[in-house]
Amino acid sequence: MNRALLADMLTPTYRVLEAADGQRAIDLLQQYQSEIALVLLDIVMPKLDGFEVLAVMNKNGWIGRIPVITISAETASTYIDHAYDLGAVDYISRPFDERVVQRRVKNTIMLYSKQRMLEGMVADQIVEKERNNYLMVEILSNIVEFRNGESGLHVLHIRTLTDLFLHQLQRTTDRYPLSSSRIAMMVNASSLHDVGKISIPEQILNKPGKLTAEEFAVMQTHSALGAQIMADALQRHREELLQLAYNICRWHHERYDGGGYPDGLRGDEIPIEAQVVALADVYDALTSVRVYKPAYPHQQAMEMILGGECGAFNPLLLQCLCQVGPRLEEELRLRSPGDMAEQSILALSSQALSAGQASSRTLTLLEQERTKYQFFAAMSSEIQFEYHYATDLLSMSEWGARQLALPMLIEDPAGDRQLAAVLDPADYRDLQAKLRAATPDCPIVDAVYQLYVQGQKRWYKALARPLWEDEESGQMEGVIGKFVDVHERQLQLQTLQQRAEQDSLTGMLNHATARERIQPYLAQSGRQYAVALLDLDHFKEVNDRLGHMFGDQVLQYTAQRVRRGVRAGDITARIGGDEFLLFLKCRQPVEPVIHRIFSGLGGKFHGFDIAMSMGVALCPQDGEDYETLFHKADQALYAAKKAGKGRCLFYEDKMRDLLSAISPIDR
Repeated sequence: MNRALLADMLTPTYRVLEAADGQRAIDLLQQYQSEIALVLLDIVMPKLDGFEVLAVMNKNGWIGRIPVITISAETASTYIDHAYDLGAVDYISRPFDERVVQRRVKNTIMLYSKQRMLEGMVADQIVEKERNNYLMVEILSNIVEFRNGESGLHVLHIRTLTDLFLHQLQRTTDRYPLSSSRIAMMVNASSLHDVGKISIPEQILNKPGKLTAEEFAVMQTHSALGAQIMADALQRHREELLQLAYNICRWHHERYDGGGYPDGLRGDEIPIEAQVVALADVYDALTSVRVYKPAYPHQQAMEMILGGECGAFNPLLLQCLCQVGPRLEEELRLRSPGDMAEQSILALSSQALSAGQASSRTLTLLEQERTKYQFFAAMSSEIQFEYHYATDLLSMSEWGARQLALPMLIEDPAGDRQLAAVLDPADYRDLQAKLRAATPDCPIVDAVYQLYVQGQKRWYKALARPLWEDEESGQMEGVIGKFVDVHERQLQLQTLQQRAEQDSLTGMLNHATARERIQPYLAQSGRQYAVALLDLDHFKEVNDRLGHMFGDQVLQYTAQRVRRGVRAGDITARIGGDEFLLFLKCRQPVEPVIHRIFSGLGGKFHGFDIAMSMGVALCPQDGEDYETLFHKADQALYAAKKAGKGRCLFYEDKMRDLLSAISPIDR
């Protein structure tokens, strides 16, 4: 019923083929595939359902040429998405609306017709481009032949022989990457093998007799001269044809055993295209008339090459020579320049067209990925960004730009004042340095910075990675990344770190943290420092008489007096019980400073007389590492306690045998 309705809607305008089941649909597609303009495909069918038909169309490559509109009463997104994933271009739900069906069919057929027309125009342009390329190569090679005084068929013979040898090599082994299009390009490049002879003097090129050693040395330079011509062109145009031509020009006189010139390459160090042209060049030189020799018969040339009289060649190529040998003479006689040209042009055009199709699909996929990226970036509350080195352009997601009150596109971000007001320039440079240090093995960079957002500074975590042109070159093309708000978490971490580093009662550093901060200073040679240990005298009596809460208040009061007595850059810590540590950077004579601090620590606290003892060790006089200085300051403190308390002593050598435990007398 549905099929009949659709046929009635479309028959006045189109010729309609009907299939009662999926298998019949496949048969009709097989029979009429080049004539079918569109398929209306029901999802629910006997034998094969619509999804299975789409799968067969994908397998056979029909889906790229024949548009499919699927039909179903199902409106669930899973059905629709599955149809689109299998290549359907549209979806019509039942019941039908006649005008909607007719319009969608007409639009789809028109769209695909225009697409095929555009593909045909592109194909014509590619064929014309390859024909022009071939013509330029042929003109250049004919100029060289004209100067060389050869028969005019040498280039054609080289092309023919190269083509025969390469196709036979392709059938013989998979050792070398030889697609049909690559073979066609090698054949085209072979025309330029002797282009360097354009720089060789004609009296040497066309000398009828044997060349002298000096003349032969000049003649040998033609391979390097030809390669230089190609290298100059490669600097301006990175084309595969030019690279192949460079390889052939430079190395078509090399030999498999290393006995050739100009570089003495051996084996597969010689590019396969140069090996093949070398064999073709030798065979044609033997079987053609030259100013210095007559033409040798085919059989004699074969025997000379196989016998090693013309140098060593790749055994696989010699095998190919033997396999195509019986038809070489006929091929060289029958093939015309026009035939060779059309073969090369068609092969290269096919490659370009298939590459164009791949590129079109790749671009479509890339555009889809960019659309997805833009969608998710808009939906997520993250500051996402991209940077391109070539344009020096920073782009941000719409939400991120709005959050930071910045434009979405920023040129020269390193010098942009608006960006500098949000991200400190020092932090920007730090992030750049981290990105430059990233590697393909470890590409992700993360760091925490403060951003000025909506009138306040907040902590954000930067997550970014460079984009390389290719991982081997290490050349960066750009950066992608995002800033994630971690302000609350960062404040919590800072609180936890503060608790881990500080003494909970006094707010001073604890001993472990003080040691960590002091050690880097001691590692700097040529500086003077003082380590002082303080101990409250008779503190045990305070706790016993007045209680531990009062004792804690005494410790807090003492800590405040200690902090007030030192400079901002000095380090203070409570190292346990009633003991404190001071680390002083000595910019002036240390003794007066120590005595000033010590004298300021005494006094009364709620009627309690505070008395202290202090021991001091100096760097570098008494030691240069933390443990030594701490030990000697402890011995000096012990000496002060033993001498009657309430005093400050500097370490002396006579104290070296004293006990080394903090406040042992009070315990």
